[in-house]
Amino acid sequence: MKLTKRRKKSRFRGSKTHRRGFKKKARGSGHRGGFGMSGTGKRGDQKKSMIINLYGNNYFGSDKAIRRPVRKKAPAINIGDIERNLSSYIKQGLAKDNKGSYEINLNNHKILGEGEVEHKLIINALLASQSAIEKVKKAGGNIIVKQKRELTPKAKPESKDNKVVEKK
Repeated sequence: MKLTKRRKKSRFRGSKTHRRGFKKKARGSGHRGGFGMSGTGKRGDQKKSMIINLYGNNYFGSDKAIRRPVRKKAPAINIGDIERNLSSYIKQGLAKDNKGSYEINLNNHKILGEGEVEHKLIINALLASQSAIEKVKKAGGNIIVKQKRELTPKAKPESKDNKVVEKK
């Protein structure tokens, strides 16, 4: 009388598919897609329900760039173009004439320094290049910048002993 049953591994030796159905299924983890989260890609239908429950439908995208947040660049305007289009800015309500100086509201634009400035301009802007700030100040105006990007110098690393070494 036999007490232990032979394992499947030895019982199905010699059969073409080892009783797994299709022959390709038996080759490593090929049909399953791997362990755990592997094989859960766009076409991983056998594991898609698990992914949707964990992460929602936003897990699948055509490219990584779609899932990354995209920074919007501020539209850039040259200082010369502002000077040229001053009358149209006044008509649109973006600029005001204050006794020889012009206040211009360009809150979501970056001001670049290409061109010449003749009038006294006071510009509210999101960003401004250094050359644009210099040209406007030369003409007697000012650029008020919303975002200031200040570069702070890095602190010099001290020695391991925390002692200041003086040269003699």
